[in-house]
Amino acid sequence: MSSKAIQIDDKVVGNGYPCYIVAEIGINHNGSIENALNLIDLAKEAGCDAVKFQKRTIDVVYTPEELARPRENPFGSTNGDLKKGLEFGFEEYSTIDKYCKQKKISWFASCWDEASVDFIEKFDPPCYKIASASLTDDNLLLYHKKYDKPTILSTGMSTLEQIKHSVKVLGEEGLIILHSTSTYPAQPDELNLEVINTLKNEFLAPVGYSGHEIGMPTSYAAAVLGACMVERHITLDRALWGSDQAASLGPAGLMSLVEYIRTFEIAKGDGVKKIYPSEIPIIKKLRRK
Repeated sequence: MSSKAIQIDDKVVGNGYPCYIVAEIGINHNGSIENALNLIDLAKEAGCDAVKFQKRTIDVVYTPEELARPRENPFGSTNGDLKKGLEFGFEEYSTIDKYCKQKKISWFASCWDEASVDFIEKFDPPCYKIASASLTDDNLLLYHKKYDKPTILSTGMSTLEQIKHSVKVLGEEGLIILHSTSTYPAQPDELNLEVINTLKNEFLAPVGYSGHEIGMPTSYAAAVLGACMVERHITLDRALWGSDQAASLGPAGLMSLVEYIRTFEIAKGDGVKKIYPSEIPIIKKLRRK
């Protein structure tokens, strides 16, 4: 199937356009706005098109029992201490919004509940991301539609039938679908990159890839297979504390991924076989007839 291209700020996402590269900061800032700004700098320096965060209303997304569960962490002794310590508020997101505008890089967020969608909308993001965990939450899917912005849907831990249902709820207009495997880190034998082509054949919406594996070769392969968007978690140091750090790209990995994708886009060409002017001297030198 052919897909419709979608505008995100000044970039176009879709078949035939440069791969849109998203640096997922998520919660890898570890509750520090300084870390968040440093990660934005890293994404910009590497040549990414956007950075992404996560927004939750803690008491809505998690049950009291889950929040009370013992879990030693930098913010306290319970899982609730951790979740609240990692959550940015209006002041932090105002700083992020201002900094991204200054750096000329787009930013948006995956919102895990309706109130978080309203919160992020205060900053007028160019699009929204729906996390794999929220794919079966019809009410949340429908709530995103009220702001009439492009929506990116991750499809980890989901069947094709569940994806079809979510796409029906959201509609394919303005939708980008990302193949994903929701293990942190995901093993190569569970990445199943051919699903990118399965989704491209199934839907009109552009199809990309959200990776949680170690390293960058398979994310690069996703772009070669035709992913119109590639999203990877990024970190300042994979040895830092946090559940997502091990499945993230550090500075060197991120730089390499962006460089490889952009080099491939140049090398891919147009498919028309031709003799290049640079080959003429070689013809004269090496061909007998």
